[in-house]
Amino acid sequence: MKCYKGSCLCGQVSFEVTGFSDQVAACHCTMCRKFHGAAFGTLVEVEGLRWLSGKALLSDFTGDNGTVRKFCSNCGSSLGFLARGADDDQLELAISCFDDDIPVKIDVHIYTDYKANWFDPPENYPLHKEGRGS
Repeated sequence: MKCYKGSCLCGQVSFEVTGFSDQVAACHCTMCRKFHGAAFGTLVEVEGLRWLSGKALLSDFTGDNGTVRKFCSNCGSSLGFLARGADDDQLELAISCFDDDIPVKIDVHIYTDYKANWFDPPENYPLHKEGRGS
């Protein structure tokens, strides 16, 4: 079985996964933009997540809406996202944290009503003003 490895910026938190969801959204909500320090955050649901090192260094930030962002408490790297009420096994990982090439592609841009004024998503993707259902 193929495993895909990833880590935080300082390398103290590392993980591997065995698979990915085929849905990968570029999220333009204000929290994702600020958490990732970018025009959007890109996260993917994974299968077979196993922490290889540094799990104790993971810290949580819980937003007013109940969503949880996970990050390395040493270097601050943005690592993951949990929807409100989701269990830890439903963690979505930031695709930029993978050290290996991964077999995923962004399929949609979501929460585009909150996008940065200095970035325009490519028109060849579905654009949703809110989540996937909007």
